[in-house]
Amino acid sequence: MLFNSFSFLGFFALFVIVYYASPHRYRWGLLLLASFYNYAAFRLEYVWLLLGVTAVGYVTGRAIGDASVTPGASAGASATDGGRRALWLTAGIVLVLGTLFVNKYYDFFVTSVNDAAGRAALPRLDLVVAAGLSFYAFSCVSYLVDVYKGKLAPERHIGRFALYIAYFPKLLAGPIERAQPFFTQLAMPVRFNAAQVTSGLQLMLWGLFKKVVIADRLAPVVDAAYRSPSFASPSDLLVATYFFAFQLYCDFSGYSDIAIGASRVLGIDLIENFRRPYLSSNVREFWAKRWHLSLSGWFRDYLYFPLGGSRVAAWRANLNLLIVFLVSGLWHGANWTYVLWGLLLGAYLIGARWLQGRARPFLKHRLALVRRLTVAVRVFITFHLIWLAWVLFRAPDLQAAWTFYGRLP
Repeated sequence: MLFNSFSFLGFFALFVIVYYASPHRYRWGLLLLASFYNYAAFRLEYVWLLLGVTAVGYVTGRAIGDASVTPGASAGASATDGGRRALWLTAGIVLVLGTLFVNKYYDFFVTSVNDAAGRAALPRLDLVVAAGLSFYAFSCVSYLVDVYKGKLAPERHIGRFALYIAYFPKLLAGPIERAQPFFTQLAMPVRFNAAQVTSGLQLMLWGLFKKVVIADRLAPVVDAAYRSPSFASPSDLLVATYFFAFQLYCDFSGYSDIAIGASRVLGIDLIENFRRPYLSSNVREFWAKRWHLSLSGWFRDYLYFPLGGSRVAAWRANLNLLIVFLVSGLWHGANWTYVLWGLLLGAYLIGARWLQGRARPFLKHRLALVRRLTVAVRVFITFHLIWLAWVLFRAPDLQAAWTFYGRLP
């Protein structure tokens, strides 16, 4: 069920009453049933993918934990245990991300190959992309890596593990919650707290306002311009691009607010996802500290750092950034527009890194007023760099994007 539907709001109101009227030992089960019910309401066959990813994560997570190095073991035994753990980790990640690839990206890959070959060299599957798969697949991968690194013990209760993967407030659009804080909170008895429930309901209401009142009212103007950019006036394209920047923010952050608020009502805090991103004074601040923080943190910890992060030669660090944002672009959608969007953002960050060291000496000895004016200019420039990139994010294909860029005033 969509958060902005009357069916969800009615279901959630009833569920909260049942939830707080039930003993603590039954609540995880109620949450699990509610999560699968909400997911099945979209399409029943989606549940099979969710169950498959859950099974893979649970089995491989247990196997990684069971293969942990025993204290006092010989060097040979330790190496063998380490090899088993790495093998189970690799198997789990390949199966989970392989499921994501087949369901979401296989047809995109096949279409690209067939277009390049000029014939139907490979068959399409024409699968319907399962809602939320990108989010719960990433949650599963982060869990497996954290177990492998010893940051948390594998969850041996299959029901609680399934709840971590399927928890309905975060299932469809995040935030991508880490396993350790979730399991810690799940184990703690929750008593009805009027202040906490009120805070959660207020956040849900604010999220609904952003989603329904702002984002959904801007959408028709944006859709009309991006549907036929060749026939829209340059001023309409300009307005539509500004509108889309705020439509996307209010839609995505609004949905996150509802998710975080609903979870807060149930006594479980989820990670903050947005912090006034359009006030960022540089592109790095936008991605690292303000926009979709749970996803940015995931890519930082589970892709950027394993690639070497910035602790390598400058050219390699820049390549790492490009790889991360290329993957980030594909994560958002199976389209070449997202690929170029990711590469453009990576190029932004490489440029920002180069400029950062040169801006500091300039600002260091300037008057406070000059520094504040400089920050205001940087916020303006950063917003418009992101604004230009949103054209690629929203355009249905590359041809529409080039038309849009060519006709902006």
